[in-house]
Amino acid sequence: MKEGLHPKFNNEAVVKCACGNTFTTGSVKDELKVEICSKCHPFYTGKQKLIDVGGRVEKFMKKYNMNK
Repeated sequence: MKEGLHPKFNNEAVVKCACGNTFTTGSVKDELKVEICSKCHPFYTGKQKLIDVGGRVEKFMKKYNMNK
């Protein structure tokens, strides 16, 4: 195999989120900046909101005779 072909792998790469959370991971870069992480993502925090456009949820509930 050719020498010097692959970049150096860093086991202590720091990931910085826009919310202020930081953690370490492995990467070829020393520092990674992300916009959203598991601490602020709505799916993981339980703050996910379902947006009902045009009454689709009510229409589904009425169609299948489901009560809230």
